[in-house]
Amino acid sequence: MAIRLMSLRGVPEDELEEICKLLDKNKISYYETPAGNWFISAGAIWLTDKNQLAQAQKLLSAYQHQRRQQAREKYNERRQKGEQQSFIDRILDNPLQFIAYLIIILFVLYISLKPFIDFGQ
Repeated sequence: MAIRLMSLRGVPEDELEEICKLLDKNKISYYETPAGNWFISAGAIWLTDKNQLAQAQKLLSAYQHQRRQQAREKYNERRQKGEQQSFIDRILDNPLQFIAYLIIILFVLYISLKPFIDFGQ
């Protein structure tokens, strides 16, 4: 019986390709199920042999640790070079869009809370 190794919800294409190559390289038999037509259900990677689960989890854990380290190094490098945008930088790049989103958020909050505010009167 097949056993699910991991869900593919939120997994980027490059990461999926690297994981599949890692499993192929270590001769772990698996198959991939795609997300549903309306993306209600997430895709997954399934192992065909449950005896390979421990090995696959160990490989996946090591891979994810390595990927996390690479992302942190890339982030720190960009930050030191001054290329990493902060929240304030993004606001200052497009202030009109920020103001428009803020107005929409406040309008939705007002509409949502108005019945409760009027209820007390």
